[in-house]
Amino acid sequence: MSFWEYVRNRQELLWFETYQHASMVLQCLLLATAIGLIIAIVTYRSKTASAMATGIASVLFTIPSFALFGLLIPVFGLGVTPSVIALVLYSLLPIVRNAVVGMSNVDPSLVDAARGMGMSRLRVLFKVEMPLAWPVILTGIRVSAQLVMGVAAIAAYVSGPGLGDQIFSGLARLGGANAVNSALAGTVGIIILALIFDGFFVLIGRFTTSRGIRG
Repeated sequence: MSFWEYVRNRQELLWFETYQHASMVLQCLLLATAIGLIIAIVTYRSKTASAMATGIASVLFTIPSFALFGLLIPVFGLGVTPSVIALVLYSLLPIVRNAVVGMSNVDPSLVDAARGMGMSRLRVLFKVEMPLAWPVILTGIRVSAQLVMGVAAIAAYVSGPGLGDQIFSGLARLGGANAVNSALAGTVGIIILALIFDGFFVLIGRFTTSRGIRG
């Protein structure tokens, strides 16, 4: 059976697994973005605190994915929960690092001017610092999306949802019928999703970044 015949015969399953994969990545990315921005907001004014936050995220990022999933199994079992926890942890580093860098590099004179106009620290954060840092923050989210898209495939190791099941199933049956087609279908699907997500974030950047900053 050719690859295209394999895809056509299993298109319903492949569409479902593609939806699962995209949904898991998007939800984990949103959760990691919320957590990462909170960490950055709390720590970016202090070099020591921001260095500690970035360092912890870096340590988590260096843990091999199979090892992390393996460590999560005894505590959370198999399925969605360990998959989500692992993906969120892997997403944090680019988001935290870029958010800290972006906000800490905002021109202090602009912050002083905003404070001089009577703005509170909270208003300065959300009206001045975060909008100016947004392109850098978005780049971190975009990098995380690409990283997590691939790591999400390994979630099949803990019975997580998504296209990783196609890859693991194919690799487990190498030499058997449609083994290569299965692994290839999962891989191609993830590549396509990664391109779609990247294009989506490019559009977000165009619509949410002011022309002055883009210029």
